[in-house]
Amino acid sequence: MKHLQVTVHVDDDRAPEFFALLADSAVIAEARLIDWSLTTSEQSTLLYTVDGDPTAFAERAADTAGIDSVDLSETTQGQTFVMVVMRPQETPLFAAIHRASSQVGIIVRKPIIYRNGTMSARVIGDTSALQRALEAAPDSVDVQIDEVGQLERHDAGPVARLSDRQREAITAALDLGYYNQPRKSTHDDIAAALNCAPPTASEHLQKAEANIIRTVMDPFRQDTQNSSQRHNSTHQ
Repeated sequence: MKHLQVTVHVDDDRAPEFFALLADSAVIAEARLIDWSLTTSEQSTLLYTVDGDPTAFAERAADTAGIDSVDLSETTQGQTFVMVVMRPQETPLFAAIHRASSQVGIIVRKPIIYRNGTMSARVIGDTSALQRALEAAPDSVDVQIDEVGQLERHDAGPVARLSDRQREAITAALDLGYYNQPRKSTHDDIAAALNCAPPTASEHLQKAEANIIRTVMDPFRQDTQNSSQRHNSTHQ
């Protein structure tokens, strides 16, 4: 089983309008496809988050071929949830994602990130299935493999990287309201729950938080590094 980090480049002249709105729009800094319902019917429902002007995005997206509806959540700290109902067969690039996701032996991990005119994703599968998916990519796209590796334990989720004691510390902190605003407990309270000294409780929390943040941010850091490398190479 292989784990690929891929970046999809689309020919400017043949980029679908909806893809351009997500990945190369003046009103959107970054968009992420975070969930979807891929049905066998003519319509699919997709959930995005967008950083930027959601109203301008929604107005333009609603007039795009293959898009039936666009619904926005309230914007919080510059980020908005966007639910899109589309007809995949009329949106060629997403139709390709749909086909790849439907292949036996392949999983396209979420989120799929749209930024700087590209689309980045993590794909897991056996070698032959991955090769078939890459060969089936539309002629208008170039799939760049940024990283190849084995599936690691932390891909099961951030909590999988925690030790038992770190997990106990985080659980106690949540139960005691340590992460509420304002906080309802201290390191002393967590230490009492864990039957350890306050400095030890603090150390468990700090290590757990660091592990969780690294796990969540690793794919985004990789995307940023790859984008920076491509940017630098084009200016050399």
